[in-house]
Amino acid sequence: MVSTVLPRVARPPALSELTLADVEAMRLLLRGESVIDWHRLSYADHGEVDRFLRLNEFDPESDEEMGRLEDIREDAVDYLSRAYAMAIPDEVAADLPARDLFLVASSHGPHQKWACVVLKVMHIIHHINGRATLLKMSVSDEIIFREIELKVMQVVEQLRAAGAPLAEFEWSRKPRDSQITKLMAKRSTLAASIYDKLRFRLIVPSYEDLVPMLATLTRQLIPFNYVVPGESVNQLVDLQELIRAHQEQQATGIVSKRPATAAPYNEFSGPEYRIVNFVADLPLRIERLIPKAEMPQNTGHVVFVLTEFQIADKATALRNESGASSHEAYKARQHERVRMRLFRDKDDPLPPD
Repeated sequence: MVSTVLPRVARPPALSELTLADVEAMRLLLRGESVIDWHRLSYADHGEVDRFLRLNEFDPESDEEMGRLEDIREDAVDYLSRAYAMAIPDEVAADLPARDLFLVASSHGPHQKWACVVLKVMHIIHHINGRATLLKMSVSDEIIFREIELKVMQVVEQLRAAGAPLAEFEWSRKPRDSQITKLMAKRSTLAASIYDKLRFRLIVPSYEDLVPMLATLTRQLIPFNYVVPGESVNQLVDLQELIRAHQEQQATGIVSKRPATAAPYNEFSGPEYRIVNFVADLPLRIERLIPKAEMPQNTGHVVFVLTEFQIADKATALRNESGASSHEAYKARQHERVRMRLFRDKDDPLPPD
């Protein structure tokens, strides 16, 4: 297996150790927002920027990969100039290293907004390049899923070695029958709309461990910028309370917490089911999939793989497996919807999206 450029994993941070960048990343993840709607980043130094680049599988110490970052910036500037006739300041368009744009976008300087604009387009171009690279490769889903599983397992094992609280960890691939059932139960019947073909489930010992684990995942494994917008469900973490507690801690050094409450999100889930659930397009270096000599020409060095994550505390996970919230009850309700849809009368309601 070819190693990634992920940094060495440290223990999960305490709430008092969270940075503004951590809080912003978790807010996007838990709300299912898009970075395209952001107007400012929150990076304090090159160390935070380099950690973000490594999450996106760019090695800051590699001249070749920093050269790819420059190419993406050039492509973004060219697009903005052609499509919108934008006169981007030279400092942002070419003079500063592309790596420094993240700090400019986090500043209050005169070019802050322009740096954000260019980075947003770079984000899209990098993703398009990754998707195009995947289409050029003859690699099976089996190989791709295996490498994503190995990538996630590597981080989880390092977390455990660092003393991170993790009660359970498991992963699964959605069986073909389950994919058919899911599409039959939804208004959308396109296979591309299935985001949970590959799923990871992490259970932490207590409610207080949820935020540190989420922060660690956004620091060490999951680029918040590639969390799929609109696919996040947060029924456990009180996001407003997290933001308030962080602001309070920054001002006074004192942290207080209150548990969260939320309503069910899925019509097939039981009334007491609670989870943090999100989908991320994880970047994967193509050298993990094929020999370097066989890599497609004039493409990026990563591909993207849709991956679902579920996170809960132990007590909540136990409640989720009992009574109306259990997986068996969920499947029974889903199967009943499929039967109704297959034999529906003209007056039967259509399933929701």
